[in-house]
Amino acid sequence: MNPVHVESGSGVLAVHWEDGSDSAFTHAQLRAACPCSECRAIRRAGGIVSAAAGVRLSAIEPAGANALNLAFSDGHARGIYPFALLAELVRQPACAAPAR
Repeated sequence: MNPVHVESGSGVLAVHWEDGSDSAFTHAQLRAACPCSECRAIRRAGGIVSAAAGVRLSAIEPAGANALNLAFSDGHARGIYPFALLAELVRQPACAAPAR
């Protein structure tokens, strides 16, 4: 499941999927859902990965053929977001942590 086109603007990452559907994620939602080992450890310990409402994507780079490496304005740049994770986030719109 690879997106045809990814665009980022106005604090929203839009993903246009091959099946013709579209998804939109706020940058804060994506930061709060970061799948890096540090953020996963926080969640496993019962913590919440929070993201300021004003956090923005500072870079979007392909990570192989099936993922994106997202870097954020808060300096966090270790999250590899597989397209399967993005598709899962679509089904869990409440995944974003409250803003700091």
